Amino acid sequence: MTVRVVLADDQALVRAGFRVLIDSAPDLEVVGEADTGQEAVRLARDTRADVVLMDIRMPEMDGLAATQAISSDSDLAGVRVLVLTTFEIDEYVFAALRAGASGFLGKGVEAGELQDAIRVVARGDALLSPAATKGLIARFLSAPGARADHAPDSLAVLTEREREVMTLVACGLTNDEIADDLGISRMTAKTHANRAMLKLGAHDRAQLVVIAYETGLVRPRPR
Repeated sequence: MTVRVVLADDQALVRAGFRVLIDSAPDLEVVGEADTGQEAVRLARDTRADVVLMDIRMPEMDGLAATQAISSDSDLAGVRVLVLTTFEIDEYVFAALRAGASGFLGKGVEAGELQDAIRVVARGDALLSPAATKGLIARFLSAPGARADHAPDSLAVLTEREREVMTLVACGLTNDEIADDLGISRMTAKTHANRAMLKLGAHDRAQLVVIAYETGLVRPRPR
């Protein structure tokens, strides 16, 4: 199946470059371009996109608000947001993950890495760059004044095995690695992760990692 992609960036040259890289893959297709967050939300709905490549800084509605609008709309439940960033401001990237983004990429990404990232996010099967995302969250939550939206007792709905799998997800392990670590099948590992997401209202594995850190299930290492 072809993965349908919407590009959201207020710079036409950036969009043109990404379009070339994406359309060069036979299983990927750019189905729309937006230069504002508001237009990105509209195109996600109108084109029935699978993935939105979302810049953070855009006029009218920025990428954070657009990501939140997409992730909170039940009609867009199948749309995944992949944030484009220069990694200049970590707080923005963390806020995007909190808002429902499935991961993030630097704008200097190579063609193959970009294509693979879109496929991974479209599957909803694994968090893109889990180690990098984990490190970002750890740095943010260990900073003075960091805000947590989930209390530790919110994990009471999970079984012991679901907590165990959630911890390993937050440590950056894939389903295959979790399966090897716990001596279970890949499908069982994925099922436990999916159940944890459902119970905690996590949009995908990226938000599951955020919740793991916010509740203290996993602690940031001291810098």
